[in-house]
Amino acid sequence: MYDVIIIGGGVSGAASARELSRYKVKACVIEKEEDVCCGTSKANSAIAHAGYDAEPGSLMAKLNVRGNEMMEQLSKDLDFPFKRNGSLVVCLNEKDMPSLQELYKKGLANGVKGLRILTKEEVKEMEPNIVDNMYAALYAPSAGIVCPFNLNIALAENANANGIEFKFNTEVLDIKKIDEGFELYTNNGVIKTKYVVNAAGVYADKFHNMVSENKIHITARKGEYCLLDKSAGEHVSSTIFTLPNEFGKGVLVAPTVHGNLLVGPTADDIENKEGTNTTREGLDKVISQSALNVNNIPMRQVITSFAGLRAHEDGHEFIIGEVSDAKGFIDCAGIESPGLTSCPAIGEMVANILKEKLGLEENPDFVGTRKGILNPNTLSKEERIALIKEKPEYGNIICRCEMITEGEIIDAIRRPIGAKSLDGVKRRTRAGMGRCQAGFCSPRTMEILSRELGVSMFEITKSGGNSKIVVGTNKDTL
Repeated sequence: MYDVIIIGGGVSGAASARELSRYKVKACVIEKEEDVCCGTSKANSAIAHAGYDAEPGSLMAKLNVRGNEMMEQLSKDLDFPFKRNGSLVVCLNEKDMPSLQELYKKGLANGVKGLRILTKEEVKEMEPNIVDNMYAALYAPSAGIVCPFNLNIALAENANANGIEFKFNTEVLDIKKIDEGFELYTNNGVIKTKYVVNAAGVYADKFHNMVSENKIHITARKGEYCLLDKSAGEHVSSTIFTLPNEFGKGVLVAPTVHGNLLVGPTADDIENKEGTNTTREGLDKVISQSALNVNNIPMRQVITSFAGLRAHEDGHEFIIGEVSDAKGFIDCAGIESPGLTSCPAIGEMVANILKEKLGLEENPDFVGTRKGILNPNTLSKEERIALIKEKPEYGNIICRCEMITEGEIIDAIRRPIGAKSLDGVKRRTRAGMGRCQAGFCSPRTMEILSRELGVSMFEITKSGGNSKIVVGTNKDTL
């Protein structure tokens, strides 16, 4: 029997696992997909929010500000990209100034540092491509940008290195309360545990409602995005927001930590919790609304579009804590924006609850640091020559758009919780994320996966499950 089972391998589940690994505990993360970072955590705005728009006193506000404060040191400890680039909330006319002032007051109440309301002239000096008819803006220097894939993977790898198990392709079908804890009925058998952490994203209400009479309801809120080429990456330097409305923070324009430009998202409530398709209507909205705040966005430089789902709980608040009528069941539900920013603090909170409930002792072997995949581009010419001499695979470029080597892909496959699919390699190395969107490097990456995993090319998938890429040969006959 496990002490703790965490349902869900997104940032909330991985952060909880990493913080829990500070203690002596038998714990496991179970994930229905073939990898971590396959749900909400893989498709979002990649923003570390400052924390000025959550209601003062709410859990969202508290964990947003705390998570933002933790992010920089965490990025150093776990070696993932993070940058404090600041954010601007644009007010287009004088009549909307009360709403901007309200955001400013909320930010002060939440403890956000360095907030200022800037004049049109101050904003234009910072961001020349802001629209000329803007009136003022709220500036938050503590806001940042992060790589959500690397953050999620880094948390999971560090948790795993410190003793937390991970089970993939394991879907929870039912949960039963037993005297000593819970039985989780999965497609791979029954798992027993004393405590459950419900970090299942848009499905968290499903698992909560299996064990509690006090029902919750989560709506999948779809956000569609456009990602632009690196040639557009310097169009703005800050994250540019519009004034928020009842559906969220609106369409933003932001640089990414890898040098691209991101535009989006929309906010549409849908019934299908797997509905990550993009639509013409949604992408048109992204394009038109982004132009209200930023001039001349080079939309001809779009290299891909995508959609993600936010887990919107009816009360618009994080639900974190032991369920009152299901002792031992810890909810980590309703984690929508600013969930990515908040995840370090969410993990801290969940681990503290479990430490108290289980009386956990500290893990004397806990190692709080992790080294990411080596990027040869960060080396000097001499260092790179020496690396290639020792390991020739680092001289073999596989992805020309992003200049990713065979050595990086091998590392991604062999490391803890390694890549098993094309998307797994992509999230860890960026092979396939460039201008051609994997058009040229996929066959070569598949060959490396096949060789390293010891499986046939027929077994290699895009993203696990039935997403096989090779289904026959052109010499097959009927």
